[in-house]
Amino acid sequence: MASDRANFTRAEYGERLEKTRAAMARREIDLLIVTDPSNMGWLTGYDGWSFYTHQCVLVLPDEEPVWFGRAMDAPGAERTVYLPTERVIAYEDHYVQSSERHPMDVLAGLIRERGWDRRSIGVEMDNYYYSAAAHATLTGHLANAAFRDATGLVNWQRAVKSPRELEYMARAARIVEAMHARIFEVIEPGMAKNALVAEILHAGALGVEGAGGDYPAIVPMLPSGLDATAAHLTWDDSPMAPGEGTFFEIAGCHKRYHCPLCRTIFLGPPPQKYKDAEAAVLEGIEAGLEMARPGNRCEDIAEAFYAALRAHGFEKDSRTGYSIGMSYPPDWGERTMSLRSGDKSLLEENMTFHFMPALWLDDGGLEITESFVVTANGARTLANVPRKLLVKD
Repeated sequence: MASDRANFTRAEYGERLEKTRAAMARREIDLLIVTDPSNMGWLTGYDGWSFYTHQCVLVLPDEEPVWFGRAMDAPGAERTVYLPTERVIAYEDHYVQSSERHPMDVLAGLIRERGWDRRSIGVEMDNYYYSAAAHATLTGHLANAAFRDATGLVNWQRAVKSPRELEYMARAARIVEAMHARIFEVIEPGMAKNALVAEILHAGALGVEGAGGDYPAIVPMLPSGLDATAAHLTWDDSPMAPGEGTFFEIAGCHKRYHCPLCRTIFLGPPPQKYKDAEAAVLEGIEAGLEMARPGNRCEDIAEAFYAALRAHGFEKDSRTGYSIGMSYPPDWGERTMSLRSGDKSLLEENMTFHFMPALWLDDGGLEITESFVVTANGARTLANVPRKLLVKD
């Protein structure tokens, strides 16, 4: 057992387990197979880059959870989870990426051996890490079980953050502040983008005093010029050009907890339409943050932002934010709440969001974002980076 390495107390892990069990009971699930590594980590403390192979945590109503994964990764589980060694169960390496056998063969055998094969079994059907082959193998072996879709069940239990979680996110915020400061310090025309990314990654990993950096769930995205009319482009080795704008979509990460924050930098004076877009976005951010209060709904934040944007002659048809916290690649969102019209999720104290009101125009893009925590008195932003369109001559 890895109590000396645990990021949270045993009591906090116990509270998380009980919340999950209560949610299972409401959904009439007797055995939950958790494959999302963020959910695995949140429930047990497991932390390893092993999610490219099949692994899971089994949650039961009346027993300690079981970590199940590749034999090579079992020692890592023993080093990071709070569970006793006998609750760490592994499959042999010849099951990895085999066309003849599947790790779920072993898991199904384990479930049968322990008499769990006639239970109602919840699986995360719409999750990056639970494949069609995994599901087909499990259901093929466990004909007497009733399978239920448990997508998001654990994710929703993570929505309200504990004091320790908020502490880690605050440290991630200090890291992203340092990352943006380094970007502005070194960026200049002619600098190769990959060289700039090296500076970003170095600053993120270096962290700040008292808080080392972890790897983020998403790599830096920094498109310039026409590339910035699109979302989710990363980088190449082209030089930074004078007169172009670049948005930087990055996050600080500490102990797997994220604080995303985006800013846009122009190398030289920005065109007037970007100044106009900046004014619209800044007004929209203020309006949205004003609505981020307990008892309001996610859509209230979005509608306030959209209204301010329309008043300035701009439109946005995509969501404008999402819940954040602990995560692993490929996404730093929690995949629960979205800040968009129609999302009637109630805001509660200590929920955390990335307010991401990006605009993609006809010849570039503008990203000025804030991560915030909902408090009893309204939104409190996590990071302190000038909220404006940045210009470096």
